[in-house]
Amino acid sequence: MSAPNAGDTAWVLVCAGLVLFMTPGLAAFYGGMVRTRNVLAMLQQNMIALGVVSLTWVLVGYTIAFGDDAGSGLFGNLELFGLTDLKVPPAPNLHVVDGRITIPTLAFVLFQMMFAVITPALVTGATAGRLRFGGWVLFLAVWSIVVYAPIAHWLWHPGGWLAKFGTQDWAGGLVVHASAGAAVLAVLLVVGRRRNWPHTAAPPNSIPLTIVGAGILWFGWFGFNGGDGLQANGLAAQAVLNTHLAAAAAMLVWLALERVTDGHSTVVGAVSGAVAGLATVTPTAGYVNAASAVAIGALAGLVCHFALKLKYLLRLDDALDVLAVHFVGGMLGTLLLGLFGNRGVNPLGADGLFLGGGGGLLWRQFVGVVSVVAFSFVLTWLIAAGVQALIGLRVPPADQERLDQAQQGADAYHLGGVTSLTAPGAPRRRTAAAPAGEPSVPPGQRVRVVTALLEPDPAANSADLRDALLRAGAISVIVSDAAVATTTPQASLLPRGYWQDQPLAARLRVTVLVGADGVGAVLDELDRMGARRSDTFVQEAERVQS
Repeated sequence: MSAPNAGDTAWVLVCAGLVLFMTPGLAAFYGGMVRTRNVLAMLQQNMIALGVVSLTWVLVGYTIAFGDDAGSGLFGNLELFGLTDLKVPPAPNLHVVDGRITIPTLAFVLFQMMFAVITPALVTGATAGRLRFGGWVLFLAVWSIVVYAPIAHWLWHPGGWLAKFGTQDWAGGLVVHASAGAAVLAVLLVVGRRRNWPHTAAPPNSIPLTIVGAGILWFGWFGFNGGDGLQANGLAAQAVLNTHLAAAAAMLVWLALERVTDGHSTVVGAVSGAVAGLATVTPTAGYVNAASAVAIGALAGLVCHFALKLKYLLRLDDALDVLAVHFVGGMLGTLLLGLFGNRGVNPLGADGLFLGGGGGLLWRQFVGVVSVVAFSFVLTWLIAAGVQALIGLRVPPADQERLDQAQQGADAYHLGGVTSLTAPGAPRRRTAAAPAGEPSVPPGQRVRVVTALLEPDPAANSADLRDALLRAGAISVIVSDAAVATTTPQASLLPRGYWQDQPLAARLRVTVLVGADGVGAVLDELDRMGARRSDTFVQEAERVQS
């Protein structure tokens, strides 16, 4: 038995860290695209996978996936349960994966653990706003053992039946993306649709958060695809290069399609295309050359973009388009390997149809897709239905738009339209409060209350708004958030080319207390700021005796 190779070991451990980093990246990617009141719930649903699946993997998942085959090619035996005995180590008392891949077995366990963690987390993007936390935790634990681990055995263990059949999956087009995509189909049948879908959509709360999450995913994907050869060599470099090129090509194609179909090339479209390219190149990254990776990425941008319509055809409320990006991307990449596979890149691979290998590899890839999707869909539906019946998986409809408060008793953000107005001057510490000025109208004298609605933009500077009204004679000024009914709904662009008609439009409500002789000047200032007289009211009032 050879001693572990230090360079290979370091590379695999780094890649394990990169893949771990993808889980909070996925949380941010999804978290930025859900409603403001569901952000914490989405982050929690993703992060909890690091706790739950890490333990199930060590206890039983690893031995099912990578223990000695039980004889059927379907799952490994339980000899490595809990990693309490990695078998009797041969001289020189070192566990390594095998004679060719000389890294410690525990490094391999750790690397594969991170794939097990992120795979079920992909489901949360489709089910946004509908998962009960306790039910989701139970689902995670069972799914990672019953669904994920056997599929990993089929394809990534030498004794797995699909591995022996000749189906190839470099880094998880089937094990990760197709299995999670099929799980999405099943879970959506159990948890159902959000209220009023598809007539109402959920506007994103923070596109910058989504972009940061996408950047983390892109960065982490270098470990996702680069580490699967378990060696720091030229093949790892090829896999990383292919990963990046496919993402770049898919991004550009997606943006071009957005421009043609929607009239705008958006930053959300850019990262959506990139993630589609990353998912699609995953099963091929270590088996194709750079030119093929560009072609695969371009096809991913094209196919996955048009697959956005899939959820409407299937009548499935896939909130963040997991089916279009991950499910379709994973299956597409698996099949494209049957076309672009190149033994010149990796002697352990096979030539695809375009490289003179005939249709054999394409057929084997097709069998792999059908088998994984069918297995994952059926078992996931049974697990989800069981969890729903036992403790509940779907949240009550009344909580769908307020999961943060319902599940965590907290809010992600504490800024409204008023508190976010800008003001001049540098930030400073508050010292003593200035004494309040005496009111210009004695108590008991009648005054006027002027109420107007303003567009947020003209009133963006709070100091200007206050000063202008005080100069006009205002005694006090109150600004609050409001929404007005519009005769013509305002169309707003949502991520990935979706549009939503808003019958209520955001406004600022300005309430001004003013003496009777100052009403005209206040109305003039409000007119200057864009208030419409039809939305402005003047009422008599009386100052209360303090």
